[in-house]
Order: sequence, then C-alpha cells, then structure tokens
Amino acid sequence: MNSAKRPNVILILADDMGFADIGCFGSEIKTPNIDGMMAKGTALSAMYNCARCCPTRASLLTGLYPHKAGIGHMTADFGSPAYQGFLRNDSVTIAEALRRNGYKTLMSGKWHVGGEFGPRDYDDWTPGDVKHPTAKQRGFDRFFGIHDGACSFFSPHYLMEDDGRIEIYDDDFHLTDAISDKAVAMIEDNTKEEAPFFLYLAYTAPHWPLHAHQEDIAKYDGVYNQGWDFIRTSRHEEMNGRKMVLNPWDISPRDSDAPAWKAIEHKDWEAAKMATYAAMVDRMDQGIGKVLDSLRRLDIEDNTLVLFLSDNGGCAEFMAEDGWAQFYPKETHNGIQVTMGNHPEIRPGGADTFQSYDLPWANASNAPFRLFKHWVHEGGISTPLIVQWPDRLRPQGPRHEATHVVDILPTILEATGSSYPNDFGGHEVQPIDGESLLPLLSGRDWQRQKPIYWEHEGNMAIRDGEWKLVKRDGQDWELYQMDEDRTELNDLSSRNKPMVDRLSKEHAAWCQSVGVRDWTEVAAMLRQKWGMDGVD
Repeated sequence: MNSAKRPNVILILADDMGFADIGCFGSEIKTPNIDGMMAKGTALSAMYNCARCCPTRASLLTGLYPHKAGIGHMTADFGSPAYQGFLRNDSVTIAEALRRNGYKTLMSGKWHVGGEFGPRDYDDWTPGDVKHPTAKQRGFDRFFGIHDGACSFFSPHYLMEDDGRIEIYDDDFHLTDAISDKAVAMIEDNTKEEAPFFLYLAYTAPHWPLHAHQEDIAKYDGVYNQGWDFIRTSRHEEMNGRKMVLNPWDISPRDSDAPAWKAIEHKDWEAAKMATYAAMVDRMDQGIGKVLDSLRRLDIEDNTLVLFLSDNGGCAEFMAEDGWAQFYPKETHNGIQVTMGNHPEIRPGGADTFQSYDLPWANASNAPFRLFKHWVHEGGISTPLIVQWPDRLRPQGPRHEATHVVDILPTILEATGSSYPNDFGGHEVQPIDGESLLPLLSGRDWQRQKPIYWEHEGNMAIRDGEWKLVKRDGQDWELYQMDEDRTELNDLSSRNKPMVDRLSKEHAAWCQSVGVRDWTEVAAMLRQKWGMDGVD
C-alpha cells in the first residue's frame, strides 16, 4: 500500500465508562463529538472488554487475551508469565507492529500495563527497568501521561513526557484537558513527517476521583435529582427508541445493593456526585472534539480511522479513606489538603476531594445490564465501539455481532495494510487471538469464527454465538441465550445441561492453555501485599 494513502489511526479509550453513558446510547450526558462519530460511521453494540482497566489495555494493545499478554489480574507480579503484571516479550503491541510498517506512533494518556510501583514512594519509582516497561519501550515514539491506574486530575502524582518525569505548576491544570491538548500537539507535529500516524488516546476520565471543572458540573445541576432509577429507566427507553441494541430486552432490576432513591438521606450529595461524573464524560468529549477538529483543520479527517470505546463497565467501588484512597497523596502540588473518601458533607469535584460515584450510579451507567467492573456479566464487560473513517466506511446503523477488544489490533493491521511479525525483539511472538472487524465495519456479512473467553478474579464466562455461560467467583454457572436475553434475567442452565457441559469444558481448556490461576491463591497474595484485593 502506498504510504501516502495509508490511513492515520486514532484509538480512543475511556476509563471506567458504562455502556449507557454516551448520548447516542441513550444518555443525558452531552457527548456531541462521540455521537457525531457514529453519524459518520457506525457503532458496535456488542463490543466486549476484559472487565478491568489494565487487563483490557493489555488485550487491546496486543490482540491477545490478558493472561497471554502478561496481565492476568492487574500489575502485581505473581511469578508466572500470565501474572507478571507487565506486557510480555512474546506479545507485540499495535505501536510496535505499526512502527515496523512505517508509522509514527504517539500516545497520550494512561499506560497502566508497565508493572507495579510502590504507593507513595514516587521518588523511588523506576519506569523503564526490566519489570516496568514504558510506552516508549513498547513501540511508541512519543508519550505523555501516567503509568499508574489513577491519580488526581488536578495534581497527578507521577506524570511523564517521553522518558522523563514532569512536574505540574499550573493551578489551572486538569489531566483530561492536558491529555487532549497533548494529543492535538502530537498530531500537528506529525504534519512535518511523511509517515502516517497511530495515536493511542487513553483518557483517565471518568475513573475516580470525581474531579471536574465547575462550569461543566454546573451543566448537570439538578439533572440527577430524581435519582438512579429514573436515569436507568430513561436511558433504557431512549436506547430502545433509537434501536441501539439488538432487541428491547427487559431492563435488569436495580442491583440488590442499591437502595431505593426515596430511602436516601443525602440526595443532593448523591445527585452532585453523578453530576460531577457526567461533567468528566462531558469534558472528555470536548477533548475528543479538539482532536477531531485538528483532523479537519489539517485536512486529514477523511483518511483517518478513529475508534472509541471504554475499558470496562461502570465502577461500583466506594471511595473510602482506608481503601484505595490511602495510596494517593493527601496534598496537591500547590499545598491544598485533600480529604479522602466519600463524605456527604463535602461536595465532590474540587482538587481538595477524592470521591467516587459508587454502586447505585454505576448501576445506571451500565443500564440495562447487571453488575459492574470486575465482573464478567454484561454490566462489567460491555462497551459501545464507535468508529468513523469517511474515506472507507459509509455510515450505517448499529451492528450487533459479538466482538472483543482482541479484535482491535487485527482490524487496525488490515486497515493499514500492515503485517504482524512471527518474531520480534529476539522472541517468538504468540499468534493473535482476535479477528479483523473491517468487513463488519464496512457493512458486509461477518461471523465470528471462535468463542470469546473471560476470567477475572475468579469470575468466568464464554460466549459462543448466541450462547453465554457465565459465573461469579464461587458460584454456579449460568447460561443465557443472548439474542433473546442479553440482560441475563432467564438462566437456562438447568434446562440445557449439554450446552453447560460443552461450554464449561471449553472454558476449562482455555483457562489451562493461557495459565489462569486459582483466584483464592492470587487474592491471598494480594491481601498479604496490600491488605486488600488490588489497587486500581
């Protein structure tokens, strides 16, 4: 393929954003730029991730299931290739594959596939050593962002540009804006190059902590005063009205751990948390708009493939001062004291807070599905994939075939006419697990050739065609016919034991082949190390 005609590629990843959080999928949150991408291209309604931040990122970047990429759980090293906590040398990232095929490779945002660092001892961090590979060591020519799983949006504790740490001195700094602005600058810098570019734009929004600009929060003042049940129902009805999903499935009941809105004492505070979360999604969309505007300004929009998705479902984690919050600085770069945890007397959003929006609102984010990030029921693993490429992809309505983040790498390789190596850096490379989605995105008939597999923290699933077998850690298998019941309300396991037996055996064989370890063993090591089941 002539390099002058090869497309640029932008892969945009949101962090902890639920299935129903963007406008074109029924949300009240204003996302005109993401919605505009769908109007120019298409949406895949059954795109799946890996239920958690860094497993999804590892899988997305390599086209391999997380264990085969080295991140079977998170970034802690548990002494086996599947659980080493950083990308394996027998995997190849999209950036490595494209750079060897003539692309400039750019990244702005969250890395989180480069090993584990000790909390708080930031001056002792060693990004770039053998167990902490950086983005630049895994194929990217340029990098701006964070290596950790989360940080203050106003005062990141460890921000890097290329190979060095940089300090924040600007009191108006906000990480979402910085990620967007740096991406635009990288694109503009690349106009001096003859090579096409690949940009991995990996936002930290809307992952906790709830940090947003006050003018954005103000847009959603009063929007959430009717509570999470109202929002769930409204989003579900809007989604069905727009025909964004295959069938108008019944919405799953409110999660059993989510109280009724009328029983809530601090309604204003709860509404303020969701308004701040919405503001974070809104600001991310504004940043995506800046990036898309730069493509138009440089007259390269038509020949740029842009993909947008989220790394997992909405996050039900409750931010407590003795939980994840304890691992982050209690003071900003300019000396502001941070109050850690979800305290109703403290309004969320500012640099002096560190809060989360909690389980009931995550239940609304994931409408109409069950469960959340961490779990592999639909609420934990479902994300829309929004794609535009004006030169090659005509606008079409949403497609509903089951797809997975392992499919992104082979799709990009086919779109760019790039090859995948058999060996790289002196290592024999594992074959790709994914399948190219380019025929599907082009409006042609497409059928998945292999099942899709999941395992995270003992939660397991396999989807083969219209059938999904799924279980929570320590519980029995459940069986669902996904075309008729994607909200997983009618368990058919007792009525179709042959299907349960077949799929469970296939899943067990997959677990053995990729090196899945017993979650009880891994959880015990995590508790010994951190006093909790991991840090994200």
